[in-house]
Amino acid sequence: METGCAIVGAGPAGLLLGLLLARAGIAVTVLEKHGDFLRDFRGDTIHPSTLEVMHELGLLDGLLALPHTEAPRLHAEIGGRDVTIADFSRLPTRCRFIAFMPQWDFLAFLAQEAARYPNFRLLMQAGVTDLIEEDGRITGLHTVTPDGPMALRARLVLGADGRNSVVREKAGLAIRSFGEPSEVLWMKLSHQPDDPPYTMGHGGPRQGFVMVDRGSTWQCGYVVRKDTFAAIRARGIDAFRAAIAAVSPLPAERMEEVRSFEDVHLLTVRIDRLERWWRPGLLCIGDAAHAMSPIGGFGVNLAIQDAVAAANILAAPLRAGAPSDADLAAVEARRLLPTRATQKLQRMMRGRRRSADAHATRRDGPPAFLRSIARWPILAHLAGRLVGLGFRPEHIRSR
Repeated sequence: METGCAIVGAGPAGLLLGLLLARAGIAVTVLEKHGDFLRDFRGDTIHPSTLEVMHELGLLDGLLALPHTEAPRLHAEIGGRDVTIADFSRLPTRCRFIAFMPQWDFLAFLAQEAARYPNFRLLMQAGVTDLIEEDGRITGLHTVTPDGPMALRARLVLGADGRNSVVREKAGLAIRSFGEPSEVLWMKLSHQPDDPPYTMGHGGPRQGFVMVDRGSTWQCGYVVRKDTFAAIRARGIDAFRAAIAAVSPLPAERMEEVRSFEDVHLLTVRIDRLERWWRPGLLCIGDAAHAMSPIGGFGVNLAIQDAVAAANILAAPLRAGAPSDADLAAVEARRLLPTRATQKLQRMMRGRRRSADAHATRRDGPPAFLRSIARWPILAHLAGRLVGLGFRPEHIRSR
């Protein structure tokens, strides 16, 4: 098979880029290794910058018609009191809130809108096994589908397949890591009428705990040091419930809803970035180019911004033939500064760990970043701008 652009990964970046390129008249094939989008504990935050992109595409009303919750502010419990850590009320955007929506609904919506273009094709259950290289240029890929193996030729291959990207591995792109990895233990708890009325985080005293309002349930994350989950499991489910109860604002008896460790999903968190995002004929964007921490929910929205920038820069070269190395380098150059700044911000939000405590299972209380906001509430508006819009928001160009 042949296509103008082959995009690996039907996540937010891959599907939006596919939609934008198809809208620009380019033949696009998006490949997704799974058979559906129904995977839980993925990034469910849609920031104001992403909602602005949906507005510019004329898709905002349709998106917000889907079930979601809205957070005009983000809160944290620091030192026993409720603190607004990000306020979106002054943003120069149509939507001054974060929308929390199951990612499978967001992806299904993007896939549905992209499918309106006859030059868009989505192949599910199509796992990429290798890249096709000719004379030093990537010219396609090999994939396995339910109908058997297939070679797909393309003028450009896009890797949008996440932090465990097959594309970047097969391309041999060098990775630079930052800081020590950590782990987030995700779980669901029921949403009761007397619960806190907003999405919030818990800043201490020693562990990190976050609650995301998903309507009928809370999606809760418990942050621990890397490679400590095995020790937590060894202590048993009762000890785990007690540890969660100590940092959660919910009543201790609610922890009984975590019946066993089968109800706990482990996510290993790392922050890394490719030394170079491209090779001739190939480009990586989103988590495939820069893995983010879930702190602040930046990952999905930074990936969306990458997709918009890539479409703006690459649509004309793809219509004319194949993008040059300079075109691919231009996408990286456009998105490198906001990526570096966001990763630096995330590392600040995590705080610095003491070397003497490097192997402990716990960490000291909230980082200086959050303590400063608690001391000077006006900083919540600055944090709202950094979280809600990022460092270089992108905008849709005309068709």
